[in-house]
Amino acid sequence: MIERRSPVRTPRHGGALLLPAAAALLLSGCGASPASRADTGGASSGTTAAAAGKGPEATTYTATPAAPADAHPQDGTDGTVVHPAAPLAVLDRPGGKAVATLPARQLGGPTWVPVVETSGDWQRVLLPSRPNGSSGWIDGRTAGLRTARSPYAVRVELGEHRLTLTKEGAKVGSWPVGTGAAKTPTPQGRTFVLAQLAPARESPSPLVLPLGAHSATLDSFGGGPGTVALHGWPDKAVFGKAVSHGCVRVPADALRKLSEVPLGTLVLISG
Repeated sequence: MIERRSPVRTPRHGGALLLPAAAALLLSGCGASPASRADTGGASSGTTAAAAGKGPEATTYTATPAAPADAHPQDGTDGTVVHPAAPLAVLDRPGGKAVATLPARQLGGPTWVPVVETSGDWQRVLLPSRPNGSSGWIDGRTAGLRTARSPYAVRVELGEHRLTLTKEGAKVGSWPVGTGAAKTPTPQGRTFVLAQLAPARESPSPLVLPLGAHSATLDSFGGGPGTVALHGWPDKAVFGKAVSHGCVRVPADALRKLSEVPLGTLVLISG
């Protein structure tokens, strides 16, 4: 029987990661100046997915076509997030076939993903890979699997061009934001904060928060994989408008608040 996770402890796994190359590469797909490809601090387990025989790695740079789609893309969660200590097999159903491998690290930091369903000891998690809404089941009894709880949630309303941040259900703040233009829309659905990256140059944004989602119209942009992100923007005229290549451009105050959000925190994007 499918059930929601009961709350667990609040995580302390946030913090910006000083990865200028990765930040520049991802931000180049959001309307900033393109960057050249460089070391992006990807999965660093030393074991490839092919060698592990567990399907392709689930990262922002890969596709996991056999992974099942998120069955409830607009539902909230109780905030449970997990982090594997080593590459972890992701299955198509509890006890089923491996469709991906979740690495312990990517973009230079730990991989934290949200739990969206449970069935006994099995946990269904969202994946950061293409296609958007990819998910899969992991064994919650896996040795070294860390479990925590984020009290935060982020909601982006595309029609209103507005981002709202809540903590334990209470509103922290709500801001007008710049969202994807008509030809490069911000993808809707349920995703999560994948990383916190600090670019070497603070303009257009001193902090970039890549999400576990990608542009539906751009396979790549500026050398990056088309990853959608939350980030700042120096021109206030963009806020409240559909102007980006899919990323969500936020005011400085919103970015400061979002910097406190732990990795794996749920992000709900709706029309």
